[in-house]
Amino acid sequence: MLEWRPYLAQRAGWPRTGRHILAQYDDESVIVYQAYRAAIADWAIAHQQFGGPWKFDRMSWIKPNFLWMMYRCGWATKRDQERVLAIRMARDGFETILAQAVETRHRPDATGWSVQEYETAGKRTEVRMQWDPDHNPTGAPTERRAIQLGLRRATLRQFATDWIHEIFDITPEVQAHHANATPSRYEALQTPFERPYTPRYPAVRTRLRLA
Repeated sequence: MLEWRPYLAQRAGWPRTGRHILAQYDDESVIVYQAYRAAIADWAIAHQQFGGPWKFDRMSWIKPNFLWMMYRCGWATKRDQERVLAIRMARDGFETILAQAVETRHRPDATGWSVQEYETAGKRTEVRMQWDPDHNPTGAPTERRAIQLGLRRATLRQFATDWIHEIFDITPEVQAHHANATPSRYEALQTPFERPYTPRYPAVRTRLRLA
């Protein structure tokens, strides 16, 4: 299960600016989040993988940062995102995803690629990457950037089946903690324990532009 800790204590230790992969992880696994409608979530929980009404023929985005997921799904209030899943996936799989990631915008300072090389890499890769503003519990953007990763083709299939250790439905916890997602109640708010994640290989760290 997820480890939860007081939000304010965690916030004090998180980087305030820059690009960081905040995640809950151990030596073997990394937690990522997705939010779905009930039919997809129920199938995933029952089978401990994705399939059934879930589609393999389009890109699917994973987010290792809980509060970014809460911003995206409105704390499980947005249509077709009413069920929040925490997916414990193999750390080796997560590293494979990071190693393939090509940013959705051309960043020659990180890759050294020409525009043509970037466009070719973007077409070939099975993983796209975006750095978006992280958000606080109210949904307001912060100066820190959070990563999301879009998977497709064979990498998406590996994620959906081979790399999953366990899928948790954390919707009840999300709904309960949402009541404290306002500054006057931050003292009572708990969020999953997260800390900056460092990819194993320096070349990957450079291409991700981690700060």
